[in-house]
Amino acid sequence: MLIMLIMISFVMILASIIMLISSILAKKTITDREKCSPFECGFDPKGSARLPFSLRFFLIAIIFLIFDVEITLILPLISTIKLTEINTWVITGTFFLLILLVGLYHEWNQGALEWSL
Repeated sequence: MLIMLIMISFVMILASIIMLISSILAKKTITDREKCSPFECGFDPKGSARLPFSLRFFLIAIIFLIFDVEITLILPLISTIKLTEINTWVITGTFFLLILLVGLYHEWNQGALEWSL
């Protein structure tokens, strides 16, 4: 038990020394104002926060998130092909993809996927 305590303390001290050395060596002497400023996807961080912005940017981001979640729901469908009956699997997969394609067509028809007016 004493040997294990000594080993754990040795590892902790060694890890602390390595982190301290890497922290000292990694310090940059030149700090750039642009690199230290926060970055917000195309917005100027030095400008006013009250400027109007395009809602199309956020609409495209929401559409991307929706279709990204849909893709994560399709992946388990592939792994269940051996566990289910093939007719049920084909009907479920076709129905799911049909819902995706109808949603994509609706977004395209409404003009939500066009970036410029």
